[in-house]
Amino acid sequence: MSDLSKRRLKLWIRLLGVTRGAENHLRDYLRREHGTTLPRFDVMAALWRRREGVTMSDLSRMLLVSNGNATAVVDRLEADGLARREAEDGDRRRIRVRLTADGFSKFEALAAGHEAAVDNLFAGLDERDLDMMREMLARAGRVHETS
Repeated sequence: MSDLSKRRLKLWIRLLGVTRGAENHLRDYLRREHGTTLPRFDVMAALWRRREGVTMSDLSRMLLVSNGNATAVVDRLEADGLARREAEDGDRRRIRVRLTADGFSKFEALAAGHEAAVDNLFAGLDERDLDMMREMLARAGRVHETS
């Protein structure tokens, strides 16, 4: 293994550590401050972005989770009055899910808190740091896309 290869491996381990640490912090924040979970937040965010609603299959693909996981979260959101399912074009086999008005309001409050928590996580980085990191990650992503 070359020195550069070892350094890349160490970078990968560092990226995983930062990502897991940030995710754990956000999970804890959402649980403590809002009594919710990160998967629930992610589903609400996807539905917020797609106001016209999405099929359950599309939701699963968007979130990179199984249909069963997405269904379980949507079941709880629906029970809480934050989302609703509707048959698409009268076809009961194709279900579209969307946020309710209460769901939109709840998500917007969650999103504001989530943004503040993320801002706090990366408060040690200035504008230049953020631009540099975004560029480096974009380059790393382009390398991955071509291989």
